[in-house]
Amino acid sequence: MIFRQIYEEGLAQASYFFGCPATGEAMVIDPRRDIDVYLNLAQQTRLKIVAVGETHIHADFLSGARELAHATGATLYLSDEGDENWKYRGLEGFSVKLLKDGDEWHIGNIRVRAVHTPGHTPEHITFLLYDSSDLSDPVIAITGDFIFVGDLGRSDLLEEAAGIQGTAEPGARALYKSLVRFLEQPDYLQIWPGHGAGSACGKALGALPATTLGYEKRHAWWAKSVTAYNEEAFVRELLADQPEAPTYFAVMKRLNRDGMPILGSLPQPPLLTPEAFQRAMAEGAQLVDTRDKFAFAGGHIKGAINIPAGKWFSTWAGWLLDYNKPIVLLAAPEQIETLVRQLIRVGLDSIVGYIPSLEGYAPSELETVPQITAERAHEMWKNGEALVVDVRGLGEYREGHIPNALHIHAGRILQRKDAIPKDRPVIVHCLGGDRSSTAISALMAHGYQNLYNLTGGILAWEEHAFPLERA
Repeated sequence: MIFRQIYEEGLAQASYFFGCPATGEAMVIDPRRDIDVYLNLAQQTRLKIVAVGETHIHADFLSGARELAHATGATLYLSDEGDENWKYRGLEGFSVKLLKDGDEWHIGNIRVRAVHTPGHTPEHITFLLYDSSDLSDPVIAITGDFIFVGDLGRSDLLEEAAGIQGTAEPGARALYKSLVRFLEQPDYLQIWPGHGAGSACGKALGALPATTLGYEKRHAWWAKSVTAYNEEAFVRELLADQPEAPTYFAVMKRLNRDGMPILGSLPQPPLLTPEAFQRAMAEGAQLVDTRDKFAFAGGHIKGAINIPAGKWFSTWAGWLLDYNKPIVLLAAPEQIETLVRQLIRVGLDSIVGYIPSLEGYAPSELETVPQITAERAHEMWKNGEALVVDVRGLGEYREGHIPNALHIHAGRILQRKDAIPKDRPVIVHCLGGDRSSTAISALMAHGYQNLYNLTGGILAWEEHAFPLERA
């Protein structure tokens, strides 16, 4: 068996390529949308991709399953579990095999079995792989968002991000039952999950690429409550202290269920002339300034949103950009391909062009982000002259925050902008100043002018031993 994990660090997302050298057939599970990595693997291994599968209807990225099936003619293997709200749609023109619990097929000499493992979502399935040398027990489980290294897929995601109320606790109980059943598999079964550390699909994901069922039964946080058949303790612990779910997850769920545009190739946005840039902006495009926080603070085009190029670009773009408006990138030419890949992975396809710098494109007067030192911020806070807005994650906030600070996760700053006054100074901070710069840029794009970025973030505040409190 040839088996490869393809890992995308920005979304902490794993996909899988496996195949049989004897017959030349391969299958891909949970592919990302820029599919050239799988086509190249097939060429390198001299295998033909004949099947493409999904563990579930994803929320955190836009699946490339249909894109890859369209490019290769492969059959789609998709779950047929769950109720009508969790049935795939828009599959006309594709060869499709809809899967129920226990369904099996072969990729060459590799036997593949679908196991229904609901909890994270109602339709979720795990793929078990049986090597030709031993067909009695599986050797590999591709678990998607069911079992992670050190963690489990969260059951509150549908309620938290997609707004489907009343699903968190029933999902947790379904996940408990899935685990009890799955623990009947051999301890040596390799667990290859859909996400690693940094994903919002769990609260304690490990950084290792894989684990074994036996190791998880012995060391994972959930092991004791499941092996002791304590369902109530399991439900309480699973639902406690989950991280904020990005708001774009609801868009991903809908597109992954109902269908998305087939790209055919990677978009190649053109270099815009100054005239074309002005025209795009006049027609409602959103400008994404990918420079670092210092360059942005020193001077930027009014209305630009600062999402620095880097590992987390996809996530922040999904959090803050409008899916109904075209995008113009401010970035160096050599960065464009990477940025485009990161955008299409979360369904932001309408990239109408880019500008390489401010020169020749910006008006004579640039907008700046006012900075404030910890000493001055403390003085204004102490005198009640300013509101402090903490844009870190909830866990960070609870560990220690400035007293009376308003907590709004940076990704949700536009959703809750009405809670931020325009008639008094507002000091925005995160840990060190990156997320606060992004949050401030989004607010400035919506007309806020009374904002100050705390230089050095709460770390600078702590260095002066200024007051903190715990939630």
